[in-house]
Formats: sequence, structure tokens, C-alpha cells
Amino acid sequence: MRIISGLHKGKRLTAPKKLPVRPTTDMAKEALFNILNNRYYFDELVVIDLFAGTGNISYEFASRGTERISAVDADYGCVKFITDTSESLEMGISVFKNDVFTYLEKTREKATIIFADPPYDLPLESFEKIPELVFKNELLTENGLLIIEHSSHMDLSHLDNFVEKRKYGGSIFSFFSVPNQDYNEIC
Repeated sequence: MRIISGLHKGKRLTAPKKLPVRPTTDMAKEALFNILNNRYYFDELVVIDLFAGTGNISYEFASRGTERISAVDADYGCVKFITDTSESLEMGISVFKNDVFTYLEKTREKATIIFADPPYDLPLESFEKIPELVFKNELLTENGLLIIEHSSHMDLSHLDNFVEKRKYGGSIFSFFSVPNQDYNEIC
């Protein structure tokens, strides 16, 4: 995996092969960050990275100047890799070993961006539970976005607060925004 932009632009990171992950492709990640770059100042963001895996998305935010990042994953190996990488690159990412659904029930941290990249083989009900918990617990700030990465074989457009989806290869990013907020005004 490669950090695309910012302080650590071009830095290649190699995660242990035994981690149970499917990192976001560089093409999809670059497209996502181009969208976000047109909407936000990265140094003003608070980010929660759910199902963080290798930390790929967290590192990209940190490299671009985001200082408040929480990475959540249930796998010890993933948590250790993110912690070690964050420390070696002096990124200051807060890493939590926790079940994502338990984390969403208990945290009171509000974020500008909540990014979730669950395993593609989770049932649809699990994917649907993510926005349900985020919005029930009011975890997004004003102008906040929930972004869920999922397989192109899944459709989340029927869920409350859905605003758009973008397809990149076999992956889709579904975007959700705070209720009663004009998504286009986030720009």
C-alpha cells in the first residue's frame, strides 16, 4: 500500500500477510480523497476509521494534516500494525481494539468523517447497522459525512440519510450526511 499525498507522499507500507484485510485500492483511495479535498480542509477534520484493517485510510488522512484520527478494528494484529506504523511515522493516530458495533454504541466522540470499510462478506444487515448507529447516536458533526466502502454487488441507497454513491472498480463508496443538511453545501 502507498500513501498518495501529503507529508508522507509516496511512502510504501507493507502489512504482514497474515492480517485479515482487503485494503482499499490506490485508485479508489485517490478518487475518494479527491472528492474530500474539494469539500474539506484536512487539518480541521476529526476522523473515525472503522474496520481500519491496515490503517490505509487513517495514514492518508494523517499525511494530509488531519491530527484527530481514531482507528477501530477488532483484530489484534491490525491494531498492532496501525499502532506501530503511526508511531514510526509520528502520526498520532488513536487506535482502539474493539468490535466496531460496540464502539459505535459506546463512543460519544463526534467526527467530521466516519469511514467504514467492513469485510465485503458481512451480511447486508451488518452494513445497514453502521449508519443506523452513527445517526442514532449523533456521531457526525455539522457538515459531517459517513462513507461506507462496499462491494458493487450491494446497494445501500435505500437507507436513511443516503446521498450518493461512487463506483471505482469492484468497490462502491456510499455517502451519508447529517439529516436536514444540504449535501451540496458541504462543498
